[in-house]
Amino acid sequence: MTITRHKIRELAFQTLFAIDANPEVDQTALMNSLLAPVDSVTEESVIPAYLQSLVTGVSNSTEVLDEQIAVHLSKNWSIKRIAKTDLVILRIAIFEITNVEDVPARVAVNEALELARKYNDERSRRFINGVLSAILREQATPDN
Repeated sequence: MTITRHKIRELAFQTLFAIDANPEVDQTALMNSLLAPVDSVTEESVIPAYLQSLVTGVSNSTEVLDEQIAVHLSKNWSIKRIAKTDLVILRIAIFEITNVEDVPARVAVNEALELARKYNDERSRRFINGVLSAILREQATPDN
């Protein structure tokens, strides 16, 4: 069974959210348990390479990703005040925008907004859109 990139992003979100709550969790076991309902044909699921790449990439780049987010927050906000769901969604999107060449930035933003729609509310969606739009504008500036 082929899993879409949309579904992979959702699985990456769920995995990274769980890791954020419990950094000691076995990532492979967690991803396998999340894949079980999707890929019920085999007992031991094969973790899609893109899922592994997102989870590993975001996990290894959390500090850098958080710095990129922090730059675009208003003075009254800090990373610690951002809802965990929003933070994980932002990290995934920024990782894709900055590190995955075959994913257009607009696709990464749209996917992030879809995750926000599913796992949070309209206010979070607007917040995520604002931060990601600012990052895209910054990248488009020729001075960078």
